[in-house]
Amino acid sequence: MKAKLNMNEKTILIIDDSSTIRRLVDTELGSAGYRVLMAATAEQGIATAQEELPDLILLDHQLPGTTGYEVCCQLLKDPKLKSIPVVCSSTLRKKAYAEYTELPNVIDMLPKPYSPDLLRTIVANALETAAMVVNSQSGGTAVPEVMEEMADGDLSGSFKCFSVRELVDFLNNVSQKGALEMDFGRTRVSLHLANGRVQAVTASGIEPQWVASNLPEAISDLAPMIKFTMRGSSTSEIDGLVDLLDNKVLDARLLKQLLRHQAAALIGFCMGNKPKSFRFDTGGVLPKLFGKLPLDSSLAATLVDAAMLSSQPESPEQEFREHSFARAVQRGQNLDRSGLAAQHIKLLNAVAQPCSVSELAEQTGLPPREIYQVMQGLVHADLVVRVEQHNTHSVIAVTGDARRARQWADFFRIHKQEVSGKIVRDALAVKLLSRRARPDIVVFDVDCPATRTAFDQMLKACPVEMENSRWVVLTNQNDNEFISQLGELADVVGDGDSIEAMREAFGCPTNEVAVR
Repeated sequence: MKAKLNMNEKTILIIDDSSTIRRLVDTELGSAGYRVLMAATAEQGIATAQEELPDLILLDHQLPGTTGYEVCCQLLKDPKLKSIPVVCSSTLRKKAYAEYTELPNVIDMLPKPYSPDLLRTIVANALETAAMVVNSQSGGTAVPEVMEEMADGDLSGSFKCFSVRELVDFLNNVSQKGALEMDFGRTRVSLHLANGRVQAVTASGIEPQWVASNLPEAISDLAPMIKFTMRGSSTSEIDGLVDLLDNKVLDARLLKQLLRHQAAALIGFCMGNKPKSFRFDTGGVLPKLFGKLPLDSSLAATLVDAAMLSSQPESPEQEFREHSFARAVQRGQNLDRSGLAAQHIKLLNAVAQPCSVSELAEQTGLPPREIYQVMQGLVHADLVVRVEQHNTHSVIAVTGDARRARQWADFFRIHKQEVSGKIVRDALAVKLLSRRARPDIVVFDVDCPATRTAFDQMLKACPVEMENSRWVVLTNQNDNEFISQLGELADVVGDGDSIEAMREAFGCPTNEVAVR
């Protein structure tokens, strides 16, 4: 299927009798976003130039039956072709250069043999300065010694004071649309943002083979496409992919998976390497393919995808199973979770209180290795923090009395190394917290009428999540009938007003009613 012509592409005509050179130019310039036309002889080259009017001609000095000099002279005689800039190529160096010094359409020389990098550099520079140089050599107009410096972008700077995550969240929180380009020296990664989400991630200076190295088996056949999708620029190959999508020949779901994998790999690169600087340009349009298949993903989801692609944890499984995580205090984060799998959202909700990987595996049924990697991604998103493992009790204190609630708050603050606590007022709150993480101990202040009601409700319908929790009742009342009714249901501790009684509750005295 013939690809549609993109009118924004620059067309390069290569006239060279070497098939090796023609393939090199087609491969390197085609992947860089240019439209490449090829001719093996002078006659074919001139005919192609008359038909296509290319933006630039790469011309070999030594051609069958003629020379590049004679071809340039023929181009100058044609009013339609005389202003097309020409870059001549030869192994003869200075001897060849001297022949072209008086020709106004020749703007540069490309010495053979040349590297792909030199080819791209010469072509990009020639296209940028071509009109000025040709006009200058033809009519004697002045050419500036230095090209106009590129603008700094609508927002630019360094990463000395903040992270990639903080910058992206800031732009997403204020719904900025545009491209964030991060410079890593020889590598540049661009995040295309819109509607508070990541829509595309592209890069230059990264080997496509690295991005394709761990593709899922379902999309492994699409690996060759990464060479074109990663650059983001429009090429004939990208136009072909869009045509295939439009005609429903290519499965859009599989291609979307490829683009998401690419985004994850490139975001992972950003998190593992320190960028030097950035620039953000507002507005603009998405790269053509991403305009058809935008990612529309939160940064958090992309970071989790990146963590899932990373190498497996170096620690033995038993060691990383004991790593613990907790929800971070959210300050400035973008709270969008779009793109996160349902089971990964469940993991995020489960760490309302500190939990180890082993505990999360027990709650969710997910493999510990997957849990560890998801947590790593959420740590990069600053939604989760690693916590040191302590022998702490997780406690839910149920009371409707404000004074006693303050006592509990002081108790949790003073004993924060031993106790991780929440204070609630009713049975519904207890059930909701228990679903997130099973408490070790639930303490009921039954002297408060509302709490006594909550306790009675819990006795009638105990959640499965609390079956292995220890129940403690605090009371000042000498209600022997009530205590006898509890039997083996709960520990009973007297003097509910006393901090000492609270400490005693966690000591679980053996002479009291047995543990539930």
